[in-house]
Amino acid sequence: MNFEYPAEAEAFRAELREFMKQEIPSWWTNILQDDERSYPFNQEFCKKLAAKGWLAMAWPKEYGGAGADVWIQNVLREEMWSMGEPRGQQYMNLNFIGPAIMMFGTDAQKQRYLPDMASGDAIWCQAFTEPEAGSDLANLEMRAEDTGSGFKLNGHKTWVSYARAASGCILLARTNADGAKHEGISMFVVDMDTPGIIVRDTPSMAGQSKVQELIFEDAEVPYEALLGPLNEGWSVAMKTLERERVGLGYSGRVQIQLDQLLDYIKDAKDSTGRLLSERSDIRTRIMRLRALNRALRLVMNKVASNPTLVDAGIFKVLAGDITIATGELAMEIAGQRGLLRIDDPMATLGDGAFMWWVYALPVQVAAGPSEIQRNIIAQRELGLPRGK
Repeated sequence: MNFEYPAEAEAFRAELREFMKQEIPSWWTNILQDDERSYPFNQEFCKKLAAKGWLAMAWPKEYGGAGADVWIQNVLREEMWSMGEPRGQQYMNLNFIGPAIMMFGTDAQKQRYLPDMASGDAIWCQAFTEPEAGSDLANLEMRAEDTGSGFKLNGHKTWVSYARAASGCILLARTNADGAKHEGISMFVVDMDTPGIIVRDTPSMAGQSKVQELIFEDAEVPYEALLGPLNEGWSVAMKTLERERVGLGYSGRVQIQLDQLLDYIKDAKDSTGRLLSERSDIRTRIMRLRALNRALRLVMNKVASNPTLVDAGIFKVLAGDITIATGELAMEIAGQRGLLRIDDPMATLGDGAFMWWVYALPVQVAAGPSEIQRNIIAQRELGLPRGK
C-alpha cells in the first residue's frame, strides 16, 4: 500500500503554500493569539480562499464545495495548521458544523445556512459544555421546553469558542428528562441574535476575546431549529464530534515545530558548551517525535477517509501526546529564552517555546478530552470495562 500523497495533491500543496506566503501577514502566529487584528484578517483570508474555491473544497459540490478527494483535504488541513490555522474560527464551520447540517439538516436548513458558510460570510460556534457537563457531556442540564410553537431554551453553556463573533450556534439541550441521561437530548441550530441569549467573556490563556460563556434565559426558537430527530441528539453529537476531530491537522503544525527544533539544535549549545545535536537524549527525543508525527499523519489519512469514533479518538489522543511532548522539549532546549514572548528580540523557536507549550494545552481538551478518548478506545476497541 502506498501512503505517499499523489502528484496532484503535492502540486496543490505547493500552490497553497505560495498563496499563504503572499496572504498571511508577518504578525500572524496562531489561531489562539489575542490580537485585535485576528478576526478581520481571518475573515478576509477566508473570503480569498472561497474565491479560489479552496474554503469548502472538502464539501460535496451540491453544498458549495469542490468534492475534493481525501488527499487534497488532508493537504489543506496540514498546511492550514502548519501556519497556525489562518482560517480562524471558520474551521468549525468547515470541519464539523457544516457537515452536521449536511448529515442531519432539513432541505430548508441546508439552503439557509450552508451557502454563507461556503462563501466565508458566516461564523458559527458550538455550545455543548456546561458547568456540570464537560467530560461527562450527557450530564448536561440545559432545557428546551416545547411551547406548542417552538422551544424555550434555558441554561448555561461554558467554554464556547468565538461566540462573540458568531452569527449561529449548534447546541445540545435536554428535551425529555425521563430515561437514561444519554436519552432525551436534542441538537439545535440557533441564531445568535435570538433574544434571551447573553454572551460573557471568559478569561483564559487563549485570550479573553476567544472564549465565552452563554446564558439562555427563555430564549425562544422555532421547531425548525431542531437539527436531527427529537430526543436523539446524542447520536447526532457523536457523529458531529467525529467530524470535528478529523478536521484538525495537528501533524502539519508539529512538523513545522520539529523542523525548527532540528535547525536550532544544530547550532545551539548546552551549559557545558556541547552542541545539542551531539547529545543522544535530544537526538532520541526528536527522532521519536518525528516518527510519532508520521504515525499521526497516517491515522489522519485513515480517519479522514472513513471516520469512526474509535479511530477519531486514537487520532485525538496521539495528537495531544505529541503536541505537549513537543512543547516540553522546546522549553527544555530553549532554556530561559524559552520563556520569552514573540515580541522579545531574544525569543527563539518561531513564536516562542513557551507559546508552543501554552498552545499545546488546549489540544488536550479541545474536541473531546484525551482522558475521555482513552476510555472510548478502552471500552469499544479493547473490550475493557468502564473505569471507576
